[in-house]
Amino acid sequence: MKKKPLIAGNWKMYKTASEAVTLVQTLKAAVHPVMNVEIVICPPFIALSEVSKVLTDTPIELGAQNMYSAPEGAFTGEISPMMLKDVRCRFVILGHSERRQYFKEDNILIHEKVKTALKYSLVPIVCVGETLEEREGKAHFDVVKTQLDECLGNLEKDDIAKVVIAYEPVWAIGTGKTATPDQAEQMHSYIRRLLNERFGKELGVKVPILYGGSVKPDNARSLMEKPNIDGALVGGASLKAETFAQIVREARMAYESGVNA
Repeated sequence: MKKKPLIAGNWKMYKTASEAVTLVQTLKAAVHPVMNVEIVICPPFIALSEVSKVLTDTPIELGAQNMYSAPEGAFTGEISPMMLKDVRCRFVILGHSERRQYFKEDNILIHEKVKTALKYSLVPIVCVGETLEEREGKAHFDVVKTQLDECLGNLEKDDIAKVVIAYEPVWAIGTGKTATPDQAEQMHSYIRRLLNERFGKELGVKVPILYGGSVKPDNARSLMEKPNIDGALVGGASLKAETFAQIVREARMAYESGVNA
């Protein structure tokens, strides 16, 4: 049975704290009433506390864009899981391609972050995906498998049930290019098979696999209708309340049409 979709907005390095509050206030009205969709927003660190207050008594969940692997310590400029919990974050994005590319994060570090997130009851959204060169070289399946193997490491079955995976082809992030629904489903199906083989089908089918990469209102539904695409990690389109709300509505319609089919 199709899972209830999860739509997460990654605001990246956009919006001051005051701008974030305004956006969330508009978004709350735009998505009301929220039905059959889990919604997560991930503002910049400096806005988390204020946004958390605005989200009180709403079904919209709060997430962070990154996190360090230690609970505290002399790590100048980093943010700990305890800090995220203190402002009522439930989710944290880990291993985003921009973290890998610009800040040289590797799978081993991401694995440590995933373990820490789980230890502190945060839901890690673990990002995987290939570059255009890797796809054109027919290495995209191997790349994603290695990322999954190393980022998820030796997680126990109880842990994998608490993880979200986001497939984001690097060549489609912020470029306006999008994997076709069939291309995205092909990779999502492959990831699902890997999860089933490693953790058993009963758990493998439960792990949400999101698609990310230039998701917009006009392509959201065709993506969400695919059997192994359980939601979206939305970048630029999450910075406008009505655009993001429309993606949420498209995901809801795809889910409800699947349930009623």
